[in-house]
Amino acid sequence: MKITDILSSGKFTLSFEVFPPKTESVFDSVKSAIEEIAALHPAFMSVTYGAGGGTSQYTLDMAREIKHQYNVPTLAHLTCVSSSRETVRHRIRAFQAAGIENIMALRGDIPEEMAHADRSGWDYQHATDLMEELARMKGDFCIGGACYPEIHPESRDQKGDIRYLKEKAAAGCHFFTTQMFFDNHLLYNFLYKIREAGISLPVIPGIMPITNGRQVERAVKLSGSFIPQRFKSLVDRFGHDPRAMMQAGIAYATDQIIDLYANGITNVHVYTMNKPEVARKIQENLSSILGKSV
Repeated sequence: MKITDILSSGKFTLSFEVFPPKTESVFDSVKSAIEEIAALHPAFMSVTYGAGGGTSQYTLDMAREIKHQYNVPTLAHLTCVSSSRETVRHRIRAFQAAGIENIMALRGDIPEEMAHADRSGWDYQHATDLMEELARMKGDFCIGGACYPEIHPESRDQKGDIRYLKEKAAAGCHFFTTQMFFDNHLLYNFLYKIREAGISLPVIPGIMPITNGRQVERAVKLSGSFIPQRFKSLVDRFGHDPRAMMQAGIAYATDQIIDLYANGITNVHVYTMNKPEVARKIQENLSSILGKSV
């Protein structure tokens, strides 16, 4: 099933993101966690992709298993940065052969060793290049793109971000999923601005449950997310106690999701960090809301 069909179903939905193992040594434990999350039968699951395609085969394997063994619609991530056109096309054909209908088309992080390299000869410079490649290959994919409720770390301003979103829409993107955020008002303001700019594609909010204090610093470093004082107080009070912090972090994420649903959002994506207990508890907290018609 295509993500756009899920988004137009007229029901509140919850989906989960997982990441494949980075090395073979942790393959079994990661696979087990992903299978536990798939067994919850969310609306769909996304499977991330390593920088430079480092976990590309695992991404394909996990996406195929989630789709065919657990009958859960799958959104497979695909990055293009520093990859050749031949390599990307090979990966796209592999997704087609596996029956993957949904692809999250991303530029990907620039590898550290290439941060100052000459990129003029690269086949793909931006996510829009990958979206156009997917359209050229006529795979009938449902294509997702990333967006930032605050501002992309490499952008000068939000106006530039919004112009680039319009380019993604023109390149064949069908929906957007947001980077994590911890203040819903940032999302509501962002949605108002992009609708005013004429962008009408569906936007799925991405929620990151912070279940240990160390995650906060990493989240800020990766995305530059604004951390509300309310959440800072939560971490200050419970961050030293793993059990209490997990409970508090799940409660905060649940509260965010309920507020989103109450304010007209129907589809929410949760960055699970491969933690089945987090996915399960959030789904349980929303059990009387999920499945209801909008």
